[in-house]
Parts: sequence; C-alpha cells; structure tokens
Amino acid sequence: MNTKKRRNLTEKALKYDSKEPFWMNFQQIKTDMCDVFIFIGVWVDKIIYWVLSREEVKNNKYLSPQHRGGIEYQIGIRQDNICDFDAYKTEPSELGETVLKKGKNK
Repeated sequence: MNTKKRRNLTEKALKYDSKEPFWMNFQQIKTDMCDVFIFIGVWVDKIIYWVLSREEVKNNKYLSPQHRGGIEYQIGIRQDNICDFDAYKTEPSELGETVLKKGKNK
C-alpha cells in the first residue's frame, strides 16, 4: 500500500508495477521458532511469495530487533529494497518443494 496516502486500505492499494512508495513490514519474527519462513506480498494484481530459511532470515541485512528484549525481529520490504528479495521468490506451485528443501538445509 502507498505509505504516503491517508486513506482507507482499498484506496491505498497498489498495482505491482506502481512507482509509488510502499512498505511491507513483517513483524514478530522469532528466528529460532521455525526452519523456514514464507513472506507473502499482496498487490491488487499480483501475489508474491518469498521463502527464506532460518539462516537466510538471521543473516538478512534488513532484519532488525523489534521488542521484547531482542527475541522478536522484523524485516521491511520496500520499493527501494524489493529487488534484494528476488532470490527468495517462489512460484505457488513450488512452495511445498522449496519449503522442504530449505528446511533440510538447516
């Protein structure tokens, strides 16, 4: 969604190829609670799935502490860093296989 507009969610929704600013903030990530993370980005005309292993999340340069004494983290995907997540894009038909593969590489 466009982070600069003060409107309801449906009016702030963006198309995938929009040049407007956006910020998807994936919060309350507990890196030791699972082997694989699936982040889902939703635009009005496209859904993107990013699959990251625990280590890929732990070592991600966009991971930052959130609260609760440093046990929860967050990752923000924005218009200026989304291309850094291209390596984790996964087609819906490949989600299960990718999760199993990344889960075994722990």
